[in-house]
Amino acid sequence: MDGKEIDIIKNMKTVEWLKAELLSNIAYLHKLFVNNEDVGKENLEDIISNIILDSYVLGKRIGLNYRDIDLSLKENIRLNLVKEHKIERWYGDLSQLLEYIETREK
Repeated sequence: MDGKEIDIIKNMKTVEWLKAELLSNIAYLHKLFVNNEDVGKENLEDIISNIILDSYVLGKRIGLNYRDIDLSLKENIRLNLVKEHKIERWYGDLSQLLEYIETREK
């Protein structure tokens, strides 16, 4: 095998590993809620930040760049605002998230 084939195989294994990590973190979060375990704010922040981190790095490994992921996220939020998503109607979370992201970019 040449170097390029090794890099492709390494990247494929990395993608599979990242997918497994993402699913594991989502499953762990679900398990905590289902079992009504006493979960501290710091633990929840850690789990959710791991899910976000895994998502970004997985995107990078499959050929996306971070900026495009961010742009797609903002577009997705805007689309759900137009569609009057339940979460927005009930809590205003989407408009708050969009404002946070746009403020963070400045």
